[in-house]
Amino acid sequence: MVCEEKRKEIIDLIKREVVPAIGCTEPVAVALCVAKATELLGRLPSRIEARLSSNILKNAMGVGIPGTGMIGLPIAMALGALIGKADYGLEVLRDVSAEAVERGKTYISGGRIDIKLDPDAPSNLHIDITVTDGADSARVVISREHTHYVHMSRCGEILMEESPATEESHTADDVKLDLATVYEFATETPLEEIDFILRARDLNMEAARTALEGDYGHALGSTIRRFGLKYYGDTPVEHMISYTSAACDARMGGAAVPVMSNSGSGNQGITATMPVVSFANDCNATEEQTIRALTLSHLTSIYIKQSLGRLSALCGCVVASTGASGALVYLMGGGYSEVCAAVKNMIANLTGMICDGAKPSCALKISSGVSTAMMSAMLAMNGKCVTSAEGIVSDDVDTTIHNLTSIGREAMTETDRLVLEIMTSK
Repeated sequence: MVCEEKRKEIIDLIKREVVPAIGCTEPVAVALCVAKATELLGRLPSRIEARLSSNILKNAMGVGIPGTGMIGLPIAMALGALIGKADYGLEVLRDVSAEAVERGKTYISGGRIDIKLDPDAPSNLHIDITVTDGADSARVVISREHTHYVHMSRCGEILMEESPATEESHTADDVKLDLATVYEFATETPLEEIDFILRARDLNMEAARTALEGDYGHALGSTIRRFGLKYYGDTPVEHMISYTSAACDARMGGAAVPVMSNSGSGNQGITATMPVVSFANDCNATEEQTIRALTLSHLTSIYIKQSLGRLSALCGCVVASTGASGALVYLMGGGYSEVCAAVKNMIANLTGMICDGAKPSCALKISSGVSTAMMSAMLAMNGKCVTSAEGIVSDDVDTTIHNLTSIGREAMTETDRLVLEIMTSK
């Protein structure tokens, strides 16, 4: 068993990385930054200026903002100033109302918001907000994590400031993990220390139900549920895909419901949760098995993100569905060697899926990840694993994971630049 001190560190890590969020975390993080700056200013600003890293801009352009019926950054920023509360964290827009949305539209129409790309941002996740009213101003900077403030000032007086640091130096301070430790922690830690992970099940299942009863995004979840019997059959695979994509439909379509995120991404939290919960229900897993499977899925995703970085050109569903695949193996009765095989099978398949921003069609990519997770788990349980003679897979599973993250973090940088160029020039 992982020693008590290490277990505490890992539990604290999970509690930092698996948190509720309302709406897509990139525009919500911008709204949070605006809310904090507005609070420092002490009144509604007459102007808001945003300087954003490319990945923040990319992920905030086409996604629905909860409770507004609108997409994109301007309404998120306006609401951050009008009704946002920084103490809510990633639920900063919790108090949105129809009246607030109308006030937000009026605020936007006054030409008060200026949004620009910051080509010199020190991190892929970097938000620099300045609010002004008359001669007074306030500036707040969030960097590296969606709720991590690195600068606050009012009227030129610095209230707090962190030394500049790259994302790499920041993640160097994270709890050191490998897949063996992840597996040992998930399967052997006393249950009462990790049963809090069931909150992810409850929140994300409610988001899925919201979408299945409504009409959000591209309605992929309800479409699969409606036609599933004919084309998929009433099977665990159909259930996993429909529930997971439905939760994404709700989140990307602007439903005002919280989801449990993972590593700063609601879609990653959904993908690490819903296939596991759905399959656990279908195979009559015990509550203990469900808790341990969810812990394995979420912690595997956190581990992979440690070396990938918060935001990258690699779609987050690759990471989260890899965690889910290992959890499916556990629920099928497999052990550590089968989990390793499933992870390798996933990396052999999904590596290279690009992130072209947060948007309703993310549900399609998530569904690809879920179906691949099941296929990879079944292969692993049948004693089949992609070998080191094939592609980027190595004999060692942790080396294989770092091969994946190196591609996403380094080799796909130019892909990221071109994706943003295409998105902003349409």
